[in-house]
Amino acid sequence: MKTFNRLARAAAFTALALISQAAWAAGSIKVLKSASCGCCVAWGNHMREAGFTVAERDLPLADLNAAKVEAGLKPGQTSCHTGHINGYVIEGHVPAREVKRLLEERPDAIGLTVPDMPYGSPGMGDMADADPYDVLLLKRDGSTEIYASYR
Repeated sequence: MKTFNRLARAAAFTALALISQAAWAAGSIKVLKSASCGCCVAWGNHMREAGFTVAERDLPLADLNAAKVEAGLKPGQTSCHTGHINGYVIEGHVPAREVKRLLEERPDAIGLTVPDMPYGSPGMGDMADADPYDVLLLKRDGSTEIYASYR
C-alpha cells in the first residue's frame, strides 16, 4: 500500500508539474478592446484555444487609443485591440503561434503587431481565403521588422 501511495503521489506531482508548465508556456494575456468589437472576441477565443488565459477589458475608444500610445505604438502600427503579456504588447490579430515564439525567444522589443485588420488573420474570417499579411516586431526605437509573414 505504501508503494502505491508513493506512486500515486509521484504521478499527481508529475501531472501538476506538466499542467503548470503548459499554463506557464502559454501565459495569461490582458486584452484592452472596445465593447462593440466582435473580432476582438474572436481573437480572444483563438488565444484561449491555443492555451492562453485571456482577460478582456472593454474601454471607451478614447481610453483605448490612449492606452495604445502609452504602450509605445505609433500611427500605422495599431489595430482594434491591445494585449499585454509578460512585459510585451500584442497589438491586433497576431497569431498565437507568434506570441508563443515571442515568449520563447524574449527579444528586446516592445512586442508584436498586425496593423489594421487583415482578412484571414486570427479572428478575422476564414484563414483559407486569407489576405497576405505580416506580423511585425515592434522595436524599442519605434521601428519595426517583419517577424513572420502569412501568404
